[in-house]
Amino acid sequence: MSKSTILKELKSWGLILSFFAFLYFTGLLPVIQGGIQSALLYTGLITPKLEQVDLTDQRFDYRGKFLDFEGKEINLADYRGKTLFINLWASWCGPCRAEMPHISELFKKVKDQPNLEFLLIGLDNDFEKSKGFIQSKSWAFPTAHASYGLNSSLQSESIPTTLVVNPQGKIVFYQEGMSNFNTEEFRNFLISQNK
Repeated sequence: MSKSTILKELKSWGLILSFFAFLYFTGLLPVIQGGIQSALLYTGLITPKLEQVDLTDQRFDYRGKFLDFEGKEINLADYRGKTLFINLWASWCGPCRAEMPHISELFKKVKDQPNLEFLLIGLDNDFEKSKGFIQSKSWAFPTAHASYGLNSSLQSESIPTTLVVNPQGKIVFYQEGMSNFNTEEFRNFLISQNK
């Protein structure tokens, strides 16, 4: 390789690395990642897998509390006897950002169902970071922060993680990774848990 070819290659790689460094340091990388992943979810290629998984049929641990973004405590025990959709997320998580608009649309469609509750739990180390992220969006689903930590039922290897607990206190759905939950099949699954 000639010296001019090597210099051109180094210049090209330098520009590429500079572009990604700019995105990383300005905080735009998760925003762009989330936008691309959300567009992928809109294609319908990634949907919830409703088959049984490891945690399904385990008893849910209702011990624990969270803070909503007005500073009020939320006790998990208050959700006993209801179907509960829980999503664990963080503001820096691209896949979390990608699925939130779909969860918001799902929530709008089922929010009037009796005994069906949603709780999206922010896991950022900084309460204000989670709060700022949610307040910058127009989503209406119930959110909270894991200010007091997570119980054993909510421990996960990755985020986003979504689970559904039925009124009898059993985990009937568990998934790590993003998905478009705003599907007719998943809506019917949620509604059917109260029967």
